[in-house]
Formats: sequence, C-alpha cells, structure tokens
Amino acid sequence: MAIGEFELIRRFFKRPPLRFDVVEGIGDDCALLRPQAGKCLAMTMDTLVEGIHFLPGTNPENLGHKSLAVNLSDLAAMGATPTWVALALTIPQPDENWLTAFANGFKSLADFYGVELVGGDTTRGPLSITVQAMGVVDEVGSLKRSAARWGDGIYLTGDLGLAGLGLEILLGKTSKKSPEAIAKLERPQPRVNAGMSLAGFANACIDVSDGLAADLSHILNASGVGATLDWIALPLPSAVRQYIESEGDEWMPLMAGDDYELCFTVSREREDELPGLMAHFDCSCVRIGTIEQQMGLRLKKDGGIFDLAALGYQHFPTSK
Repeated sequence: MAIGEFELIRRFFKRPPLRFDVVEGIGDDCALLRPQAGKCLAMTMDTLVEGIHFLPGTNPENLGHKSLAVNLSDLAAMGATPTWVALALTIPQPDENWLTAFANGFKSLADFYGVELVGGDTTRGPLSITVQAMGVVDEVGSLKRSAARWGDGIYLTGDLGLAGLGLEILLGKTSKKSPEAIAKLERPQPRVNAGMSLAGFANACIDVSDGLAADLSHILNASGVGATLDWIALPLPSAVRQYIESEGDEWMPLMAGDDYELCFTVSREREDELPGLMAHFDCSCVRIGTIEQQMGLRLKKDGGIFDLAALGYQHFPTSK
C-alpha cells in the first residue's frame, strides 16, 4: 500500500520530544524551541544530492548518518553544542525499506548527541537531502574562521585523506582495497566533543569538508594571515600512504574532501594546555603547521616549499 506524506512523517520521523527545550516539535506549522539564556544560536544547513555528494545506490542507513553528520561537523567547527535539526527529504517514491534504514541511520546519530528532529518537509523528486542543524554556544567562546594569529600552531583532529581514498575506490580509479576508507567516506564521525572542548580555547577553527588546503585557506583569507604545513606531520593513515606510493598522487590527501575533521589554530601561549584538553576529544589530534605573517598557504616537503594555491573541491569553480 502506498504511503502518504503525513503517514511517512508519522511512521518514520515523528516521536515524543526528547529535549526539555522543545516546546512543540513535528506536527505543527512551526517548531517551538526554547533557546538557552546567555547563549548564541548557531545554525547551519547542508544539502546532499545524489550523483553529486553521494553515489547512486549508497546504503540508505549510511546516508541517513552522513546527512546529519556533515551538519553536526559544522556546529563542531563553531564550538557549539548541537540541539535541534530539521530535515527536508526529496525522494522519487516512498520506499519503506529505504526509509526505515535511512531513518535508523539518522536517528541513531541524533540520539548519540542528544539532538532533536523538530520539523522539515517531504516532497517527490530526484533524491536530495537537506538538513538544517542548530546548536548553542557562549558568544565569547564561539569559534570563527577569522581569529587566527601569526605564530599560532595549526592542528588537525583524526586522520587525513581516508575519505578521498574511499571515493577513489568506489569510482574504480584505484585497485586498492580499504573498507576503512569507504566507511570514512560514507559514515564520517563529526568531532562534536572536540569542537565543544575547543570553544573559548582555540583561536580559529573550520571543518575539513572540501579538502584541507581549501578549507585552511578560508581561515587564512578571513584572518589575513598565511601558513606553512609540514608534510611529515600530516596524519596520513597507512592505506593513504600505500595509495600515494602506488599511484603517485601525493596531493590527494590535501585536496580531497569529506574527511570532516577539525582544523584549528592555538596561540603559542596556550599550546602547552592542549594535551590536557585533548582527553575530551574522543579522537587523535596532531600539530601540522604554523600560522605566518606571509599570506598564502605553503607545504614543506622533501626539503622544498610548495605553493598550495586553490586546491580542493568547489561546486562552481571559476575558469582562468
């Protein structure tokens, strides 16, 4: 039997409120939310389109997870505690098995971080998923791209290039096999705990979604500074190192997106405090470079300095 729009919402997404600050959730014209006193409301929105952000036939449970994870990653980059999300789901037809798996992936991650799904929209069309996520953060502790200062150390959580390797594998561009790379691509882990811990401590922060070189450049441009990265310090997993050795594609880890790690800067005066803070991260974290006065992004590798201009993914690249 066909599923109607409102039955779809009721069966797969509506449930009793989980949070005390949700006055009215799914089921009315608007959600009614109770912001916390003394906090800023952080809001973000990301869209995943089939054939652009994920391949046709992607596991729907992984897709449900990722569609929320990429938004939680944005909140983490601001130092925010995630609170509420809204979901706009466009699907060709309401497939119960697909919807069950998608909802399970979405809700399991939401439950893990105590996030409430409070509304959204459903419509018919090519598969597309839009999530708006909201969180709260102290105004004085919020992390921004524009606050890096020369002399800051540059740090990166987790590892680099594994999601890019996963995409190369799925596209058949390499014969390498790595289940962990595909898992990193399809089920990224947002660094929420790290982001919340860094609020009020780090100077600048961004999540690595379009590639380290491109995303770090956003920090540099917004802050009016430059940087040099150290190739030896980059946290490249063994699978990525093996790929580089066999394919000769050493730029992939710097250009590939979808890692959803946090890249942040810490002042020289506070770097000694970071190891104690990292106990709350639930992930590794390493120093990969230094913020400098000279504009631009550079890489120190094999005794040379290389310019990393405009590396990374862009939806609408400009021609030269």
